[in-house]
Amino acid sequence: MDTAGKTITCRAAIAWKEKSPLKIEEVQVEPPKSGEVRIKMASTGICGTDDHVLKGDLSMKYPLIPGHEGAGIVESVGDGVCSVKPGDKVLTLIVPQCGECDACLHCLGNFCDKQDILPCSGVMMDGTSRFSYRGQTVYHSFRTSTFTEYTVVPEFAVVKIDDAAPLDKVCLISCGVPTGYGAAVNSAKVTPGSTCVVFGLGGVGSAIVMGCKASGASRIIGVDINEQKFCRARALGVTDCLNPTKLQKPVQEVVMEMTGVGANFAFEAIGKIETMLAAWNSCNNSYGVCLIVGVAPVNTQLCLQAVSIVSGKTLKGVCLGDYKTKDCIPQLVTDYLQNKINIDPLVTHQLPFNELHKAMKLYYKGKTIRCVLLF
Repeated sequence: MDTAGKTITCRAAIAWKEKSPLKIEEVQVEPPKSGEVRIKMASTGICGTDDHVLKGDLSMKYPLIPGHEGAGIVESVGDGVCSVKPGDKVLTLIVPQCGECDACLHCLGNFCDKQDILPCSGVMMDGTSRFSYRGQTVYHSFRTSTFTEYTVVPEFAVVKIDDAAPLDKVCLISCGVPTGYGAAVNSAKVTPGSTCVVFGLGGVGSAIVMGCKASGASRIIGVDINEQKFCRARALGVTDCLNPTKLQKPVQEVVMEMTGVGANFAFEAIGKIETMLAAWNSCNNSYGVCLIVGVAPVNTQLCLQAVSIVSGKTLKGVCLGDYKTKDCIPQLVTDYLQNKINIDPLVTHQLPFNELHKAMKLYYKGKTIRCVLLF
């Protein structure tokens, strides 16, 4: 059936308010307007940032459809769209690339001015939503909203990928893989023989571990309070696992004792102020680099001992591995297809969309690295 130009009724997960369980409802999805793309979703990963949304840690408008780590097929396009066409396999981009703003034009920038994360407006560029429920507006999440059978995104927030890409797995390459793997290989440029410490061994942290190993790190210390993750982490390349709740000393002191001089590279992939400070204090004082990958709750403050900065170590924020998304993410998909990177170990569970609540329980119990929902 030809659905182009028509409103589509489909299933979507709605967060009616913060700190409330998701409900699968029948929603209406309007056709794409000028410069927009409507996508029939094939898969979406459950990312820690989605948890931040549901807990109210980020500034959002409710009710909303969460999700951002998505893969699908273009159903229809609005006027002026030229980079994708109906039938193309695509990934959604939580960090877009408009190609016009300072961040996109600068050789080192990737946090596009047209991002809708900090803060999230909940609407498209014209100030309106494409989702509704029985006449009530339902807001977008980061202009991606992938927990739905159909979504509408701006053209600058979607990218075409190889036709051979398996859509049941490559959704991870829209967020988790570039965020983690890219933090190690592209942002930090981890050096052969170096020592790395990774705080958080979930989906993003596991991808960081993969990037550190691929870069030749000789020692990778993994830190997590959930010891169920340790076996998988070791299989990915972690050499030492630490549970901070079972240590007699602060974890940063233990890392210092283990390494003698501190880590060359420390990665925080949780989004908590205390673990950001622990990562900073785990670094070598002279040349260590601390990379903040996790998203902290809105309005929190990170306070460092000022005198510790002058010794020479570096604190760096990282968004999606510093990749310019439309330029670089298709290549990551190609690298996966050519066996240059292997994302398969990150996908520990795949469930149909109607088992969303089971998937969320697995996430909250720490049973997964990434659970992928299939439509």
